[in-house]
Amino acid sequence: MPVEMIPALPDDVIGFIAKGEVQRSDYESTIDPAVEEALSSHDKIRLLYVLGADFDGFSGGAAWEDGKLGMKHLTRFEMIAVVTDRDWVRHTVNLFGYLIPGKVRVFPLAEEADASEWLTTR
Repeated sequence: MPVEMIPALPDDVIGFIAKGEVQRSDYESTIDPAVEEALSSHDKIRLLYVLGADFDGFSGGAAWEDGKLGMKHLTRFEMIAVVTDRDWVRHTVNLFGYLIPGKVRVFPLAEEADASEWLTTR
């Protein structure tokens, strides 16, 4: 499965690790339900998205679903940490991150623990 939940995070923090190519079905089966569940008990949530060394990208359908999810809950993401060594992802997040009302940071894979700490430290 290309997208897996990251366990042992506080209940207002959800985390995913992506491997291979992320598909629309990953949003439908894993990401969307986890976001909706977290938002059912929290006004705002924090997101940890790890795009691992074997991450190959997003299908067109996955990119569309990501945009839909972001727009649907635009003001409900308090903080987002994207962890990746893919330059194109880092540049894209840095270019468009200002459009998201919450705090957005990009971390290299070697700093995944720092990203998690940033999200979970109050």
